[in-house]
Amino acid sequence: MKRIVLVLVVAAVIAVGGYLVLRPGTVGPNGPGGGPSGPGGFAIPVEVAKVRTDTVIRDIPAVGTLRSIESVIIRPEVPGRIDEIRFTEGAPVAARDVLITLDDDIVRSQLTEARASLNLSKANYERAAQLYKQRVGSAQARDQALANRRVDEARVAVAEAQLDKTVIRAPFKGIVGLKKVSPGDYVNTGADIVNLEQIDVLKVDFSVPELQLPALALGQTVNITVDALPGRTFAGKIYAIDPLIEAKGRSIAIRAHIDNADHVLRPGLFTRISVVTARIEGALVVPEEAIVPVGQDSFVYRVVDGKAAMTKVDLGLRRPGEVQVTRGLAAGETVVVAGQIKLRDGVPVSPVPAGGTPGGPPGSAGGAAKAPDGGGKPDADPGASQEK
Repeated sequence: MKRIVLVLVVAAVIAVGGYLVLRPGTVGPNGPGGGPSGPGGFAIPVEVAKVRTDTVIRDIPAVGTLRSIESVIIRPEVPGRIDEIRFTEGAPVAARDVLITLDDDIVRSQLTEARASLNLSKANYERAAQLYKQRVGSAQARDQALANRRVDEARVAVAEAQLDKTVIRAPFKGIVGLKKVSPGDYVNTGADIVNLEQIDVLKVDFSVPELQLPALALGQTVNITVDALPGRTFAGKIYAIDPLIEAKGRSIAIRAHIDNADHVLRPGLFTRISVVTARIEGALVVPEEAIVPVGQDSFVYRVVDGKAAMTKVDLGLRRPGEVQVTRGLAAGETVVVAGQIKLRDGVPVSPVPAGGTPGGPPGSAGGAAKAPDGGGKPDADPGASQEK
């Protein structure tokens, strides 16, 4: 029994001693890690990527709705029975094209009556004026005849206007929608007949927070996407900014023009909008995975002469998968994108190219950084930081 206990004690002492010699961060005869190169005596494998230059865009995101540049519901100004429909649903029409004709029999009869009355009043006025010149008639009779003539002239003008309104024309060129009436229907003044949309150019209405007011200007580019056409982006320009700030939401209403010569976009579509406020050419960008936050600061590990060099950086704009670096790096330098959890400044590394495209997810996030000891825990050194 005593022999068994003695064997167990000796084994425990050997295990503890081996751990103290091999554990990460232990200072041995060959420097940090107890080996000639790093923890456990080897260079730490890490995934790396190059610092590259690209064009970075500063933008304001928003959502909005597409609208026709011109839109109207065709409605009659006079009541009547629909005599003829002269448009095809969904087809283009030119300005002043006839869309609808109403039955005009009654209006024409009223116009004929008004013209006959006008002819009589003109003759009465001429006689009254002649008698007045001959000092036979009175000035009152002449003036009364003149007033009757002018009243009849007005009645003729009203009848002619009503007759003209029995023919309903397109106020501008566009595409007619779906009709809501049929020939023979009786329509009252203001009844809906059909919608007319001009969509060669569309306008998009959206709002942004009032804090973005200083960054807005007429003529700025907007890029829009719609769910109905995935993968496509359409460009436009801001042409109007509402001078009134909406009080409830503290937002600014904006309107932009979008070219739509091929009619692929349609009014009413929900849109995602990006207002381009700045365009930075030649900006330095690195994958987001390369950034190591330490408190309020940001660092990256550069690979210099086969060793990790912890470098403080200043960050700029972000976009999916990448971040702009404004200070601390140069184009073409190599940075660690996976494996930082085991690194310290000056530790030898063995670079492995990151999987995917620049800025994309590495092939095995952090997996290449594990030493054979299987520890995988962050170094106790206060200067070390966990991988993002």
